[in-house]
Amino acid sequence: MAGEDGKRFIVRNRKARHEFEILETYEAGLVLKGPEVKSLRDGKASFQDAFARLEEGELWLYSLYIAPYEPANRWNADPTRPRKLLLKKSELRRLVGKVEEKGLTLVPLDLYFRRGYAKATLALARGKKLHDKREKLKRKTQEREAQRAIRSHGP
Repeated sequence: MAGEDGKRFIVRNRKARHEFEILETYEAGLVLKGPEVKSLRDGKASFQDAFARLEEGELWLYSLYIAPYEPANRWNADPTRPRKLLLKKSELRRLVGKVEEKGLTLVPLDLYFRRGYAKATLALARGKKLHDKREKLKRKTQEREAQRAIRSHGP
């Protein structure tokens, strides 16, 4: 799955854009162990309920599941261990104030390799209310029906 800028996507968090309103995005490096990198290259990862948190001036990613790499058996780490994220100091300082705002959280959007390094795209996001989600689904359905009507009545 090679994408733009030489990115090779591993996994995307499709629910994030439905559940949250994305305000800003950041690209962060991941601190991984050898077998975890091999497992990621095989595409064995899941964002189920993953989130990022700032603790003592460092950024950590929680609940990212990276499947154990079979040939590495005893060197495998805990599949859901917290993983440190690498950001520039200026970005971290900017994030500290924003994350402390009520209702804002850091959500991982996707995981990919760029020039051989594992990276994660994080989003500063605000949770959507149920009525916002319903409104978006209605709008999407109406647009789809309008496109269908245009195609059926076209030349």
